Amino acid sequence: MAILLTEKTRVIVQGITGRIGQFHTEEMISYGTNVVGGVTPGKGGTTVHGCPVFDTVKEAVAETGAEASIVFVPPPFAADSIMEAADAGIRHCVCITDGIPTQDMLLVKRYMRRHRAADRMRLTGPNCAGTISPGRALLGIMSGHIYRPGRIGIVGRSGTLGYEAASQLKSLGLGVSTSVGIGGDPVNGSSFRDILELFEGDPDTDAVVMIGEIGGPQEAEGARFVAEHMSKPVIAYIAGLAAPRGRKMGHAGAIVSAAGESAQEKVEILTAAGVTVAPDPSSMGRAVADVVEAGGLPARTA
Repeated sequence: MAILLTEKTRVIVQGITGRIGQFHTEEMISYGTNVVGGVTPGKGGTTVHGCPVFDTVKEAVAETGAEASIVFVPPPFAADSIMEAADAGIRHCVCITDGIPTQDMLLVKRYMRRHRAADRMRLTGPNCAGTISPGRALLGIMSGHIYRPGRIGIVGRSGTLGYEAASQLKSLGLGVSTSVGIGGDPVNGSSFRDILELFEGDPDTDAVVMIGEIGGPQEAEGARFVAEHMSKPVIAYIAGLAAPRGRKMGHAGAIVSAAGESAQEKVEILTAAGVTVAPDPSSMGRAVADVVEAGGLPARTA
């Protein structure tokens, strides 16, 4: 079992005929992802890498039974693409697009609430690296060879630090059950709390790596969930310990504007919740290995 994505998940690519969409479609197919089609308005009836292209997501879902989509659509049109996926019955949508206006994402969040909670599409991103269940399927832009199959979950705002964590785990003989990028924008589809809840319910995940950064309340909300509901150990790293207050640092969401949003405050909140916090990015893997060994968890791979 893996959260969100398995080798059986039927995937469509929104924006499949663009240069970036074509490139990553080929990469995902090569990894073993079950890509069943794509969507580009006006390009219906063509094919990309053997996948049929449809004019609308609704047509693609009706013809292929797609359950998940990945969005490689330019920022001015990406919000409409996400809402189209929600209306068509897609269950999990990954939005890779960077630079979507915050106002557009607020509209997306309100729009998705039109659907009952049980029927509501799960969105990860925008501005994320995607989701990977190593050895099974890839729905994103990460390099699959970095990830070794195993029993450690990863959830992070930073795609690059997610790669680093997976690489360190691999070098220590540890593997990943699923890695989920939630994106670095101030308004995104899924929070740390949302993904931690999925990992808590996954029998094939024994521990979770949580990679946060300065800005926003998500890490504090995740810490609260860990303290109140998580039975599995959580190991965290928070980027931005040296960042000055009030200055934007890379991601649009990485700006400290309120109490509890600096890296040091987040470290203190997570530590108080029982989370093991790695002091620097180079020690993420070692921190996980120490927790695994101390707890006698069966997280190592052969």
